[in-house]
Amino acid sequence: MIEKLDHLIVAVSDINEAEKNYSKVFGSGPVWRGEHAEYGTENSLFNFNNTYFELLAAKGDGLGAMLVNHALQETGEGLIGIVFGTDNLKETHQMLSGKGFLLGDISNGEGANFKNNKIRKWKNLFLPPELTRGIFSFLIEHTEGALPIVDKFEPSMISKLDHVVINTNDADGFINVYKDVFNIRLALDKFVDEWKSRMLFFRLNKTTIEVIEKKNDEEPKDSLWGLSWEVDNIEE
Repeated sequence: MIEKLDHLIVAVSDINEAEKNYSKVFGSGPVWRGEHAEYGTENSLFNFNNTYFELLAAKGDGLGAMLVNHALQETGEGLIGIVFGTDNLKETHQMLSGKGFLLGDISNGEGANFKNNKIRKWKNLFLPPELTRGIFSFLIEHTEGALPIVDKFEPSMISKLDHVVINTNDADGFINVYKDVFNIRLALDKFVDEWKSRMLFFRLNKTTIEVIEKKNDEEPKDSLWGLSWEVDNIEE
């Protein structure tokens, strides 16, 4: 069972520079700085009320470094991944397998915060192409430790992810995965005359996945397009 949109992943070429830039945008700094040595990446995490935001940069060799470098070469810096959270990954694995999807094994992860040496542990399950549909995506269950929280979000600071926007050329196929397989609530399905597009709105953990269909004759494919953030006082 998927309970939440756990976090978003953004590929960057210079993590120090990206930290500075996003700190200005968000109005708060990162709460975590670490690395995935086995994947050849380093990361910086910003925490919000309903999700967290991961800057990911290559550092050495590994599958993660290959993912980041490929994204930078193809499209430049930007959104590359969406991660869904579950409280019971073993049960979710069994549920997806029971629906006929071929899955790999659940893997264990561990990270240390360079800021204070605190440890977090988690379990991952990478998803097959028929479920990711062109977006880098996986499931995560956090098992030990937690991200530090921001002491206080001032009214002018970004405190919450309002929605993430995904483009698709196959809205029905998207519904088949996100509603029927992932069991994420489809709150609205409508055609917008002004845009001449069908739009879907899925809701989970106080955020929205907004999907815009742009039909074509290509193979079904989804892509991350953008983010909308919430502040208590936009004038400030």
